[in-house]
Amino acid sequence: MRTGYAVGGDDGCIADARHRAAAFLDQAAHDHHLPVSAHARYLTQLVVSELVTNARKYAPVPALMELRITASTVEVVVWDSDPSIPAPRATDPRRIGGHGLEIVKAAAERFEIQKEQAGKRITARVALTDAPGGAPHRSTN
Repeated sequence: MRTGYAVGGDDGCIADARHRAAAFLDQAAHDHHLPVSAHARYLTQLVVSELVTNARKYAPVPALMELRITASTVEVVVWDSDPSIPAPRATDPRRIGGHGLEIVKAAAERFEIQKEQAGKRITARVALTDAPGGAPHRSTN
């Protein structure tokens, strides 16, 4: 299961992307009977929000967002036309802002950035279910 969206540059595009991600997960749960925990839904919306915010902030619009379901994860893929590869900053609890990639890396089971012929593609994978005890599953890779 997959879907894609063009993300515009208007003020509501980030909220719209979050709503689309939630609806996509709802559809996966309903139509395909996939278990999607409330925590996975929350983390997916958080990852979408951070990646779309960065694309809107640093790259010319539009950006593209694709959502894909595997057996155990949802992949959030955001493409933008800015060729520069972002680097997470060193942790600094006094810094205001600039924590988006840190948040995505903490929330995602896997995270990768690929340079494209035009721009870059960022992929974050979020586990659909929680491990025993309520924590999200973590990959050992």
